Amino acid sequence: MMATERRMVVLVVEDDPHDYELVERSVRAVEKGSARYELHWVKNGAEALDFLFRKGKYEEAPRPNLILLDLKLPRKPGLTVLAEIKKDEVLRKIPVVVLTVSKSEEDIARAYDSGAAGFLNKPVTRDDFDKLLATVWDYWRIVKLPE
Repeated sequence: MMATERRMVVLVVEDDPHDYELVERSVRAVEKGSARYELHWVKNGAEALDFLFRKGKYEEAPRPNLILLDLKLPRKPGLTVLAEIKKDEVLRKIPVVVLTVSKSEEDIARAYDSGAAGFLNKPVTRDDFDKLLATVWDYWRIVKLPE
């Protein structure tokens, strides 16, 4: 175990409040250890880009270490958001993990072609969702990320 834990700033781009609640719950479960997570939630693709580019009400938004991105989003689809992130000099370094119900081979290929760090399917059960996210948090807690 590392002596000093860094704080993870995670942007969750998710239009379903129930799915966001599951993400939030999983973070609370892992925070019982020494890891610290700061979650930020936006509900559509346009809001995600405003947050990341610090526009409007997100002028003071922190820079995330990790982005969890749904694909099926209102106002701007997830793959468009991913492409915008990866075109930007600063934002492209932030790992983006797609977390979606889509099992489409085309979506998987397009996500990786656009620079996704991972593509995960949302599990059906709450327990499976918890297990999947615990693995995500463990991995991103120990991996080296650019400052």
